[in-house]
Amino acid sequence: MPQNKTIEPRPVMGKLSVLRKHPIFCDLDAEAFEQLGRYAKSATLKRGATIFSKGDPGNSLIAVVSGTVKISISSPDGRNAILNLIGPGEIFGEVAVLDGQARTADAIANSNCEIVVIDRREFLPFVKSQPALAMKFIELLCTRLRWTSGQVEEVILQDLPGRLASALLRLTERRKASQDSRTIAVTQQEISEMVGMSRESINKQLRAWASRNWVRLEHGAIVVLNAASLQEIAGSGAEDD
Repeated sequence: MPQNKTIEPRPVMGKLSVLRKHPIFCDLDAEAFEQLGRYAKSATLKRGATIFSKGDPGNSLIAVVSGTVKISISSPDGRNAILNLIGPGEIFGEVAVLDGQARTADAIANSNCEIVVIDRREFLPFVKSQPALAMKFIELLCTRLRWTSGQVEEVILQDLPGRLASALLRLTERRKASQDSRTIAVTQQEISEMVGMSRESINKQLRAWASRNWVRLEHGAIVVLNAASLQEIAGSGAEDD
């Protein structure tokens, strides 16, 4: 269960628009979606609140209404790796919910945020009553697997510029923004934990790109100004200095 949170005792249907727009649930008929809404509870979280920890029971599916949730793992010596940043309109926690096993990572509120929580005991029977959802969850899990495979490939095969460019492009693509300039609400420390390089190395590379007007550095954010140049670096995996 989320810590440092407020859970409303009754579902709030207005906040379920994030689920209605999600590819998993967008095709549900009105009656089925209303049924799903009866299972949902809303929670507000403060930045830094733990939603669940690695090893916890996978007893709920969670959707982000506002803010950002960080999915990460840590080592006994204090090193951290960010596996994903979950933003508004996205869901997480589906793997443990579907297989009934323990959580594989930590989920922490990366900002003040609001989430919708659906208990596994109610969600699984609902999925069984809606067979089309099973195929959509298979598609979602395949997407997650492709995402993970891409991250592993980048860490093994790409140098720092290639890894960093790939990470920035992934984050901007998920925003589905149409403008040429796109803002990513992420710190340089968070980027360093995503690509497995030191913050100092990340800062040096970003400043080099900023001098070329490929990115702009803001407090707590990075603005992509030239995605095409980053795509070229990501594709080659290296940069000629």
